Amino acid sequence: MSYTRPVYINSKKTVAEGRRISATKACENPTCIEIGDCCSYLKIPFAIELDKAYPRDFMQRGRVRVQLKREDGSLWNSEIDSSKDHDIQSLLHSALSYSLFIKQLMLRIAELIPKHHGRTKKQEPVNTSTAAGPSKSGKGGRKKK
Repeated sequence: MSYTRPVYINSKKTVAEGRRISATKACENPTCIEIGDCCSYLKIPFAIELDKAYPRDFMQRGRVRVQLKREDGSLWNSEIDSSKDHDIQSLLHSALSYSLFIKQLMLRIAELIPKHHGRTKKQEPVNTSTAAGPSKSGKGGRKKK
């Protein structure tokens, strides 16, 4: 099992604050629910743990437990494994190649989160309410003595 936290793929965070992928490939303010939905889309077993806090920042709540490999060592989703890494992975120790799989998963999730149905629905109402125009200001009243 591997853990993925929203801060690992948050473009608003620095590497010192916990981001693990490049800021250009990361997404803005992901949530555990969105990460879980992306794992579901990729057909990877996962469990969301909302009661867990991030040690560097206790206000960051939640993590997603992800199972990348089956018991026999094969990947749950071969889409995560990139073909250019096969030669490198054959030379590396299994723990190091496992960390490469985790990074590939984080990159794939960061690609999927901006397309998440919750993000597209959130943006539509904001645009329609601002298009309605400014609201009228109230009538100026007299001061009471």
